[in-house]
Amino acid sequence: MRIVHTESSCGWGGQEIRILEESRGLLARGHEVAIVCPPTSGIFRAAAAYGVPVAAVPIYKKRLPDLLALRRWLKQAGPIDVINTHSSTDSWLVALACAALPGAPPIVRTRHISSPIPNNMASRWLYQSATSLIVTTGEALRQQLINNNGFDPARIVSVTTGMDVDRYVPGDKEIAKRKLGIPCGQFLYGIVATLRFQKGHAELLRAFAEQNDTSCNLAIVGDGPQLQNINALIAELGLAGRIFMPGNQHDILPWYQAFDAFVLPTHAEGMPQSLMQAMLCALPVITTPVGSIPSAVEHEQTGLLISPRNISELSAAMRRVRLDPVFRQRLGASAREIALARFDIKRMLDDMECLFYKVAKGATCN
Repeated sequence: MRIVHTESSCGWGGQEIRILEESRGLLARGHEVAIVCPPTSGIFRAAAAYGVPVAAVPIYKKRLPDLLALRRWLKQAGPIDVINTHSSTDSWLVALACAALPGAPPIVRTRHISSPIPNNMASRWLYQSATSLIVTTGEALRQQLINNNGFDPARIVSVTTGMDVDRYVPGDKEIAKRKLGIPCGQFLYGIVATLRFQKGHAELLRAFAEQNDTSCNLAIVGDGPQLQNINALIAELGLAGRIFMPGNQHDILPWYQAFDAFVLPTHAEGMPQSLMQAMLCALPVITTPVGSIPSAVEHEQTGLLISPRNISELSAAMRRVRLDPVFRQRLGASAREIALARFDIKRMLDDMECLFYKVAKGATCN
């Protein structure tokens, strides 16, 4: 098949990584895959490292010049079997371009997050008429579209993001801390997430400050638009000497292996990749029951679920996993067992390949 992914977001996070990993995996299976995205986007800069062909098209906003640029690219691209869109802007641009293009390919829309879709005629046209299939990254997101928007259940499929289960494995925490320059013998909480408001970094910092224990530290791995606000809050709370902020990391595994607990107090999610990676590394996880997280994290069994934006609950959960090593070890072992069974990347590739075959049906875009 010839598969084209579109992504209008210029940021960098789990959504972009899934597109690249999926593209690389299907390329290895003999398909022709390419990504269309803005030239200033994070996915454009990263594509070469993943070995994925990429086309720079200025699909920044829902406006006529961007629509015409995408339409020109589609007309020149030759036959395409399926287009997989990923964000709101590129989904609208692709749908409108294909609506006016003879022999346009079918559209698959992947929903990565749990933010609501407006209940209006325009959204219904996009999701139920222009789009052949909706893919969500978790069953809870699928049910949200069925229950809240009334979308046809037969045209919505959940495909959980897959991980390299041979790569994400537990390691010696003290050795990992030593290599990273983290004080050994001290407890290390960790979060891996783009620095966005909805990831809950502010709540995490305030809950960490409530620990009132200088024998524990916090690593905030990632970069993003909230960096300045996070630095300001660290200074306000007097935590500067106990927070490690290495930015984005090409190799994230050593950080997971150094963490004693993983904390993701997110407000809105699909199925966060960092959570799955942490579980594969046998970490006790503290997170919130938003998006599809409850399908992976069972409270008290594979992690702890706390209410979003609830600093006191978060602080208590952090204290509990730190002070109870037996409980912490049990949570981590159970988390890894579940992750191994559910999050293998081979399963994701099998599912997406099958879905693309089903919707393609020989459609072309000339």
